[in-house]
Amino acid sequence: MPRINLLFLLPLALALSGPAAAATGHATDVDPRIGTGGDGHTFPGATVPFGMIQLSPDTAMPDFRHAYKWAAGYQYGDSSIMGFSHTHFSGSGHSDLGDVLVMPIAGAVKLDPGDPAKPGSGYRSRFSHASEVVQAGYYAVTLSDYGVRAELTAGRRIGWHRYTFPANRPAHVLLDLRPSIYDYPGKVLWASLRVHTDGTVTGCRTTRGWAPGRELCFAMRFSQPMRSRELYDRETDLPYKGFSGPGHQAEDADAQNGRALVGVFDFGKLRQPLEVKVAISPVSAANAVANLDQEGSGWDFDARHAEATAAWNKALAVIDVDAPKPARTMFYTALYHAMLSPTLSMDVNGDYRGPDHAVHRAQGFEFYSTWSLWDVYRAQQPLMVLLNPGHSTDFIRSLIAAREASPFGILPVWAYQGLETWCMIGYHAVPVIADAYVKGVRGFDADAALRAMVASATYKPYGDLGDYMKLGYVPIDKEPEAASKTLEYAYDDWSLAQMATAMGRTAIADTFRRRAANWRNTWDPKTGFMRARLSDGKFREPFDPTFAGYGSDYTEGNAWQYSWYVPQDVPGLIQAMGGDAKFIAKLDQLFDVKVDAAHFKNVEDITGLIGWYAHGNEPSHHIAYLYDYAGAPWKTQQRLKQIMDSQYAPRPDGLSGNDDLGQMSAWYVFTALGFYPVTPGSDEYAIGRPFVKRATLHLENGHTFTVSASPLDDAHPYVGRLTLNGRPLDRRWLHHAEILAGGELHFSMQVEPDRARGNVASARAAPAGGAGR
Repeated sequence: MPRINLLFLLPLALALSGPAAAATGHATDVDPRIGTGGDGHTFPGATVPFGMIQLSPDTAMPDFRHAYKWAAGYQYGDSSIMGFSHTHFSGSGHSDLGDVLVMPIAGAVKLDPGDPAKPGSGYRSRFSHASEVVQAGYYAVTLSDYGVRAELTAGRRIGWHRYTFPANRPAHVLLDLRPSIYDYPGKVLWASLRVHTDGTVTGCRTTRGWAPGRELCFAMRFSQPMRSRELYDRETDLPYKGFSGPGHQAEDADAQNGRALVGVFDFGKLRQPLEVKVAISPVSAANAVANLDQEGSGWDFDARHAEATAAWNKALAVIDVDAPKPARTMFYTALYHAMLSPTLSMDVNGDYRGPDHAVHRAQGFEFYSTWSLWDVYRAQQPLMVLLNPGHSTDFIRSLIAAREASPFGILPVWAYQGLETWCMIGYHAVPVIADAYVKGVRGFDADAALRAMVASATYKPYGDLGDYMKLGYVPIDKEPEAASKTLEYAYDDWSLAQMATAMGRTAIADTFRRRAANWRNTWDPKTGFMRARLSDGKFREPFDPTFAGYGSDYTEGNAWQYSWYVPQDVPGLIQAMGGDAKFIAKLDQLFDVKVDAAHFKNVEDITGLIGWYAHGNEPSHHIAYLYDYAGAPWKTQQRLKQIMDSQYAPRPDGLSGNDDLGQMSAWYVFTALGFYPVTPGSDEYAIGRPFVKRATLHLENGHTFTVSASPLDDAHPYVGRLTLNGRPLDRRWLHHAEILAGGELHFSMQVEPDRARGNVASARAAPAGGAGR
């Protein structure tokens, strides 16, 4: 692990002073630096809940061959900052964005970022973590090469900057439209830059990145008048690496078009801070101006900072936690990370861009995008259903709207700013919708949702669904990662059946409930693993259950990790594996075997190993709870403590893998509360054990639900007596409706495991509506 700056461990109040944040509220418990080191891929900059703007420092925007660790633009171990851009993913395993890069410069201006190993070779600047202040909705740092104090905050569509320059040096702001996270030659297809007579700067650029043909526009204003400006097209003789080269000189002070545009805005020597406000739009520069006019009035950075803090205090107040400071910091930072995505992707007039690249207008809802659905359907979206069902309504309406604008007529797979990337597998928008509907979320057109779900589940060209529907499995000789796809399609089918059942659509429910049993077509009783079959029905040979990577049967995993993926029918899986004892023994083997992490050196996402269990990647996230289903809940409690102790810490490198748009963090929040949605689409949660002394959920319906535990310490890791509203609760699952009704779930913790509770069939967790229930 990288060396951690000791100042990180001090309370934020002892950090270099900036504008005072609210003295109370859970925003003060958040530390956005968690996950900015190692493979967490989070960003430290300013944003608001589900906001369109993620204004954050970029320490590097390397070429696509080396971009993995900089998926969020920032790595805690770096020593220089390239600039501050306005869009970032939080915790993704792939990179893009980094739009509208701004850099304040005092003194001489260089037009290229330069080499971070050669200070002074470009416009980037060194910095020290000792000068950083990192809070929910606020970021500040001193750019030591310029002596400039940079402060950032954000609104929903506006990024706010405040730069304090040395009084004796000329102040400049550089705007670079060339760089992008996950950069490669020719990524910028076209860009425009214009200075209007009132000093407003507008522009757009189109890129062929992860979502090809993505267009983003912006509008920028300054609190002080420009003394002069220069707009450059740097494309001539422009090499790929470092942007260096002679380029064109300034051709126009008012407007410029091209593929390598840079603007430099000069303000002379300033005796007061310069404020900058930037609005973005996925549609047009005119819409960006409208966003700026409506949401960016005035010049009061401190007021905007206070508003961002208040937005986070309101969002985080949904849960009050009693825990020691390190645990509280970890909890609220996890909750913060879980509330960053999906992001608003709509202008103030309702315009948004759809997957057809056309402009659409939302009627009566807000359009959200940034959907890492393979990740977030597991816990992040179920957490929003529990805590923010009002947001869930808009999220689902956004998914339906995206499907209606799709040239393929299916729901999003991995989309951002309205556009599709086709990354990852499954049709996991289906369980997101089903989980919300089964748990009572309304306000969207359920019939349109069901049509979209069926269309997605029957679109033959996607992921070889044609063969899946014909054969009952995806054949590995036709489609890569076929075992994983068969398993995930079967679960998605089950969740679709759940919603159809809840709507009284019996024929649809029956069709997809039958398809949900297709997981059995990957089960090989001879080896005891899920495997891929060929078109002729034979399992592919040779078979190595430890093999992962390109060409394997699995997606970001191996047979040890994927053979547990039957959340819709865990009792059936237990039976297939030979019953409780053999199932538990194999789970123990998964966790206890010694595995060299070098085994996965070519698979970046498989991290956080405990045996073969890989907490840094999502296919493992439900596995520790499976002991509940086999009558050994004390082993779930034991494994959860092992995971919480080893995979999370309140440090920059405190996430064992990509946060994946809040999924890793949502797992932490649920687990800390003592229950987890093993099977989204069911109204049940598997009960684990809590990791906070007391947590009170302030639910949207006005009720409160409290989880409490005593004594809660390392000496008492096991659950003894469990009560719900004062009455004994012997089962190891909890209904969603029981939480919404309010009350208290109390865990009496003890030294030794209680092997008598939870082992009878009626006490075991099992998804409602699942096979075997």
